[in-house]
Amino acid sequence: MKKHSLFIIIALFFVQLLHAQDSTAVKADSLTFEAQRERVNHLLNERSRRFGEYDQSLEKKTGVFGLFKTKKDMQKSIDILRQVVLNDNNIFLETRKLLDLKDAQSERYQRLANEYDMQVSAYMKTITKLQNENDKLREELKSMESTDTGNGVLIYLAVIVIIALIILLIYQYNRHKPKKLTE
Repeated sequence: MKKHSLFIIIALFFVQLLHAQDSTAVKADSLTFEAQRERVNHLLNERSRRFGEYDQSLEKKTGVFGLFKTKKDMQKSIDILRQVVLNDNNIFLETRKLLDLKDAQSERYQRLANEYDMQVSAYMKTITKLQNENDKLREELKSMESTDTGNGVLIYLAVIVIIALIILLIYQYNRHKPKKLTE
């Protein structure tokens, strides 16, 4: 029984050790996810700023008397719009990376949950097996104790019978013992 208890304690220690390692990996994954999320937020802020510049460039008219847009004004608006589109492409790429990280984390958590379920099931089976074995050993112990009690009674009876026979033999010996005439 002590061996089983020691085995269970050692097994629980190793489970805690593995959980601590997984916790470190989870923290690293969370930091990566947060860094990626910050990168996407930065790109979104940059997009908003550039889109504001684009709106201002559309309003800006440096032509004759400020009524018309010059070719230079239109080119500047086109350049800003191109930067917005390139930034949007970067946002899509970074968002895709962010979603991939999230999917990888979800898969990892699912895999860990399955592993833990399997470990818990194995522990439950082991505990059930040990409980059944313990019950079986208790039954054997009870049957041995009852057998020992029966054997004890038989030993007492045998001792009483032997003592009775010895007394009977002594009595018979004394009864048939030749008497000395000279005394």
